[in-house]
Amino acid sequence: MIGDLFSFLTSSIFEGFLTASMRLAIPIMLAAIGGIYNERAGISNIGMEGFMIVGSLTGFVVSYYSGSVWIGILAAIFLGILLGLIMGYFEITLKVNQVVFGISLNLFCVGLTSFLFRIIFGITSNSPRITPLPTIMIPILSKIPVIGPILFQQTALAYITYILVLITAIIMYRSAWGMNIIAAGENPEAAETMGVDVIRTRYYAIIISGVLCSIGGAFLSTASTGLFVQNMTAGRGYIALAILVIGRWDPFGVFIAALLFGAADALQLRTQLFNFDIPYQFLVMLPYILCMVVMIFFSKSSRAPAALGEPYDRGGKKSEI
Repeated sequence: MIGDLFSFLTSSIFEGFLTASMRLAIPIMLAAIGGIYNERAGISNIGMEGFMIVGSLTGFVVSYYSGSVWIGILAAIFLGILLGLIMGYFEITLKVNQVVFGISLNLFCVGLTSFLFRIIFGITSNSPRITPLPTIMIPILSKIPVIGPILFQQTALAYITYILVLITAIIMYRSAWGMNIIAAGENPEAAETMGVDVIRTRYYAIIISGVLCSIGGAFLSTASTGLFVQNMTAGRGYIALAILVIGRWDPFGVFIAALLFGAADALQLRTQLFNFDIPYQFLVMLPYILCMVVMIFFSKSSRAPAALGEPYDRGGKKSEI
């Protein structure tokens, strides 16, 4: 029995499933890691979906015309910075309702990217394609049963994501700036009296979030598929918000939660290959249903930053929206 289990764990079918699980988890993981920065700082970024879809289109278009995927990813980073500054201006400086602005940004970006894609490439039956980032297999490590296919048979952008998870953990728990971010999201008034520039800290946090969300979107078009389609993110930005709650705003918790969602997504894709008498739309729903069910259990024990979503005035009074 143990031998049969080992044979299954090392089979090409199971290894392919594990590799796909991580590939599907990476864009959500990147967005959720970015969300840790802004939400820990007290800024609610409902606009992750918009950031991701803009990053996806930008990465694809620039990669297509430049011939370099990495130049496309750099362009997506630039757009992420720009969108982060725009969101920061509205939510931090103008103190607009963060939920309303985030939803509005999502709707605007989804419509804008569809419009721009048609303007750039026209309406054609043959979708333009690029050569996506190649898979890099780490010698020896990629052969480890179970763990190897998940972690060490991925693209360069996936390996960068692993590093970003570790860097975020170090920043949040082992650096003065990380403590400033947490203080800005828990009690901005007290943080200001201790010398923390809350407004500047929140701006930096939302810019980092914008960059990582855009890279997550660019991953879909430049590393995962090699093409762009309308509404390509398909709600992944909203899923990243749920992953934040499930992962309790912790980098490693977010890593695990995103991987579980990626596994559920990979499972429904493979289930569609079998001729089960089940509508495929139901199978597509399963990862999202799983996410909602898990949230029911984790939301009760997850504590959001105390000042999350609350605008801040240096005068010491919270703005009324």
